[in-house]
Amino acid sequence: MIQRLLQSSVEKALQRSPSVAILGPRQVGKTTLAKTIAKTKTNFLYLDLENPLDRRKLEDAYSYLRPFSSTCIILDEVQLMPELFSVLRPLIDENRVPGRFILLGSASPSLVKGVSESLAGRIAYMELTGIGLTELPVDEGYKRHWFRGGFPNALLAGDGASKEWLDDFIRSYIERDLGHLFGVDLSSVILRNFWSMLAHTNGNIWNAEVFARSLGVSATTILRYLGFLEGGYICRRLTPWFVNAKKRLVKSPKVYIRDTGILHRLLSIQDYDSLLGHPAVGGSWEGYVIEQVFQRKPQGIELFYYRTQAGAECDLVLVKGIIPLACLEIKLSNTPSVSKGFISCTADLEPKYKYIVTPESDTFMTQHDICITNVGHFLTVLLPEIK
Repeated sequence: MIQRLLQSSVEKALQRSPSVAILGPRQVGKTTLAKTIAKTKTNFLYLDLENPLDRRKLEDAYSYLRPFSSTCIILDEVQLMPELFSVLRPLIDENRVPGRFILLGSASPSLVKGVSESLAGRIAYMELTGIGLTELPVDEGYKRHWFRGGFPNALLAGDGASKEWLDDFIRSYIERDLGHLFGVDLSSVILRNFWSMLAHTNGNIWNAEVFARSLGVSATTILRYLGFLEGGYICRRLTPWFVNAKKRLVKSPKVYIRDTGILHRLLSIQDYDSLLGHPAVGGSWEGYVIEQVFQRKPQGIELFYYRTQAGAECDLVLVKGIIPLACLEIKLSNTPSVSKGFISCTADLEPKYKYIVTPESDTFMTQHDICITNVGHFLTVLLPEIK
């Protein structure tokens, strides 16, 4: 299970590294995970950098933290005080023992910048995502998870409470959180309209100029807003795989809202049956499967999509180094046909593995050595074999 595997990974990292950074969106469980791990140690100190009292303690951070040389220190929302990274470096070097600091961050660019400048060679970092499909009980299935997304408070609440929590989460991010995370002023009106446009074009080829014209701002502003949403772990850019210069390739990325619960609330989809009849259902399912693959992919595997102007395409290419290992076509139908575009794609890339991933199909081989399978079987059995 992903969360437990991550807990084990963090614990192993703390045994070899002075500090570990756990990155991920707000409300995904970073603090709970860190405290659970820290409680296995003799003692720990928790400081929330959104708390004015804790920030005041760190006005002279070096003097305050130095006496806690044998204590595991958790610094939550550490990107809000990037100046701390230059303080942590001498503290670590004075007493270089494993497991001294757990840093929690909800905004990747600020945190990674601080790590690269101050803590290189002194830190391991990893991402905590929402609850994954493979973490659910076997009898739970994918439907509730796909509709509600992976945030614990949305997935585990009652129907009404789940919608209210997601609405509050979206509102908070638009009105306060995103600008607060990055220390910038953002227009809540533009940001709300931008999120709505992203939801309605989820999984489409990205075109900043179209967004800019619709919202009445520059393409530079649109790219800036997209960068903030990516940095806050809300959106994901899936880049195209460039492999054959003789082919006329689509070179713009696709953009997905990572959590389908957020996506469906932005689209005002009220229940699972309404989702199945909504025009955005195909893009929603595609993005859902892609996000689950991102969570479970073997180490060293990178994900892309592939499309040529001539019509060859696949939704996901799994690449190791410069070698395309697997091509995936993601279908909502449980009786999918093999498209000419997918056959052309596999002819271009010549991957070792070829899959069509559906919600509930049995697993079997079809012509052109393509394996049709369901998402659960692919994630738990087939994906780990791609190496």
